[in-house]
Amino acid sequence: MHHKITSTIKIKNLPTLEIIPNAKKELKKVRKKLSKIQDKMYAHGKYSVLICLQGMDTSGKDSLIREVFKDVNVNGVVVHSFKVPSEKELKHDFLWRHYIALPERGKIAVFNRTHYENVLVTRVHKSYILGENIPNVSKISDLDDAFYFNRMKNINNFEKQIADNGTIILKFFLNLSKEEQKNRLLRRIELPEKNWKFSAGDLKERKLWNDYMKCYQDVLNKTSTSYASWYNIPADDKPTARLLVARAILEALESYKDITYPSLSKDEFEQLSKVSL
Repeated sequence: MHHKITSTIKIKNLPTLEIIPNAKKELKKVRKKLSKIQDKMYAHGKYSVLICLQGMDTSGKDSLIREVFKDVNVNGVVVHSFKVPSEKELKHDFLWRHYIALPERGKIAVFNRTHYENVLVTRVHKSYILGENIPNVSKISDLDDAFYFNRMKNINNFEKQIADNGTIILKFFLNLSKEEQKNRLLRRIELPEKNWKFSAGDLKERKLWNDYMKCYQDVLNKTSTSYASWYNIPADDKPTARLLVARAILEALESYKDITYPSLSKDEFEQLSKVSL
């Protein structure tokens, strides 16, 4: 159902693919297992986990985070939703604000929109880059494909560095069809409790759908690596998408056989046995 991307793919406007029966019920089982393995990972203290979520507007990132990590200890998960860079952030390189948000050992960080916005949104809206005051970039014409491909190389190097230091990186593209996005935007207009989510900017971005798909295709093909693979998740059915992401995370963490609870030394165990309360 989901596809781990390791080679060239073609992004399509996916229809609602096969729906997993009882996805909500299955997710509850997976969540409990994720909670246990995160607890073990925290005690082990050698790995951290970085979950990257990317997708078009209305692809379900917020609700996915809520449902997938509902049973994990709140002290073990930190969510970062990256917005427009602040004045301070613009005074640093484009990866700085993401680097300082990385998870501590034993913890999970979820990036809701990620460092990939710097080669997605800024590639569709090139004027955003000019605010970074980069040497040798003073006009839109300076921002050719080579500029963005070089940024993708920088991202690969960034991910390689943190992977080498114990960060397990899992990247998910929530692949929503254009038709389903239309349905979800209409619901935001029609349902009073969802009105607050609607923004006129969503409609402007929707008109640029094909531009975004081209950029996503380049990103997925150029930044899916052995140490930080992308997963292509069909996202038209939210319960199915949530379950697929949760399963992929659990499968990845369970593959690390060295993540175990630490054992006490003989001396420590003897001292513990002498403790009286």
